[in-house]
Amino acid sequence: MGVLEVRGLVKRYGAVEALSGVDLDVGAGELVGLLGPNGAGKSTLVKISCGLVHASAGSVTVAGAPAGSIAARSAIGYLAELFRYPGWARADEVLELHQRLANSDGGAAERTELLELVGLAEARTRRVEAMSKGMQQRLGIAQAMIGRPKLLMLDEPTSALDPVGRRAVRELLVELRSRGQAVLLNSHLLSEVELVCDRVVIVNRGRTVTAGAPSDLVRPRGVEVETAGGPRLFEGAGRDDAPRIVADLVAVGEQVYEVRVLRSTLEDVYIEAVS
Repeated sequence: MGVLEVRGLVKRYGAVEALSGVDLDVGAGELVGLLGPNGAGKSTLVKISCGLVHASAGSVTVAGAPAGSIAARSAIGYLAELFRYPGWARADEVLELHQRLANSDGGAAERTELLELVGLAEARTRRVEAMSKGMQQRLGIAQAMIGRPKLLMLDEPTSALDPVGRRAVRELLVELRSRGQAVLLNSHLLSEVELVCDRVVIVNRGRTVTAGAPSDLVRPRGVEVETAGGPRLFEGAGRDDAPRIVADLVAVGEQVYEVRVLRSTLEDVYIEAVS
């Protein structure tokens, strides 16, 4: 049984159908990227999974419990894209408040662990209003992890971070996966998703249009060989063809300096899927 199971999910707002039969699974310890243009239905799917919106048809279960039930809500840690904490509150106070809301008995030890995980150990007593946007983003991720939920739903968690901060979050997500926590990651930074996610699901106009591991979705575009006479492109060739191509070139007297296996990116796959 998956940590998150979505089956035939439909949501109508009057004459508008935001979701038209979406299926989605997230297993324990799995990182799944949820992609799609604005208005594709991603936010509606997340809200239904959190129990904030009722589905028109279909079903969603979280850790085996119906979405919206107490058991399902207690299994979810959520970070919204647009969130705000009181400016006067200190980092430790924000986490303590959410511990009380989540009925977590982790106490100070849990808060210390989470602040260390997100790189805010030295900012424990700093007020939110004195934090950079990136620090607030990391505090939000720590808040989502209170109580060790089985499923983390993160909406654009790296949007406010610089490259160093994004790398730190990627390493954190890998750590969560090793703990068996599932993550549903909604992000427009496709390069980040491609680096960290086990699978991606692309939705458009309320439907799933593409799904699979990033490595399975991209396609070879050819092999480019840098020779003494300049670059040569062998279109349609893949990684397994590279040794033969080099051997053939050397056999006819070409000097080979570099070989690059070209492939489409997740961005290419995404644009094709939603166009």
